[in-house]
Amino acid sequence: MKKMICVLLALTMIFALCACGKTAAPAEKKTFIMGIDPEYPPFSCDYLGWELKIFGVNWDEKLVQLDSMECDCVWSGMTILDSMKDAGYVISAPYYDNTQVLVVKDGAGFSSSADLAGKVVAVQLGTSGEALLQGDLADLAASFSQVVTCNSFLTCFTELEGGAVDAVFVDMPVAASYVAKNAGLAIIDEDLGAEQYGIAFRAGDAELCAQVDAAVQALVKNGTYAEIANKPEYAEIVNNLIFLSNG
Repeated sequence: MKKMICVLLALTMIFALCACGKTAAPAEKKTFIMGIDPEYPPFSCDYLGWELKIFGVNWDEKLVQLDSMECDCVWSGMTILDSMKDAGYVISAPYYDNTQVLVVKDGAGFSSSADLAGKVVAVQLGTSGEALLQGDLADLAASFSQVVTCNSFLTCFTELEGGAVDAVFVDMPVAASYVAKNAGLAIIDEDLGAEQYGIAFRAGDAELCAQVDAAVQALVKNGTYAEIANKPEYAEIVNNLIFLSNG
């Protein structure tokens, strides 16, 4: 897939790759293969600059696919984990402060995670949400009657809307985007896990990572980042963008 237009909010950083090549014209255009979860708004997009190929990763196998060189990085709401750094992956500077939330049917009578005791909750495979329910939030998960894992967040929401589950445990920006476009759903006002998004590169790709990070900072300084991020359609998640919230 090749496109000539950019942009989705937090990933204004993708413009960085465009900026990287402006000082000298390369003899041959670089092809950059971006691994994303193609269903994952608002952190999936296309960009102008290097020749872009989008690779739709299986989120549960994303690092395996990165290691096998099916893509050059994993973007699209990639949570920064110490375990990834310990394993040798090169991680960009964080660009987004994320939390996990619970989405329920509007009017179902759930106002906190405690209200979901004995209920069925869905979560996407391979996500930080699943990891939290297996780790730091294991006690919360134990209070549910069942945790259902789905291959995509869209399947999670389909199960919720169809009544097969009582809630979906998901990243806040994905919840906000989906609820804004689909009537009859609500987000419980409770943050259940703090984390940050970054871009994962293979071990040995520190130079590529540094090139992206440097260009991002240039775009922050010249106002491009804020100009795109402040578009009205991204209002529900803009406050968690690190480069904006930190000034």
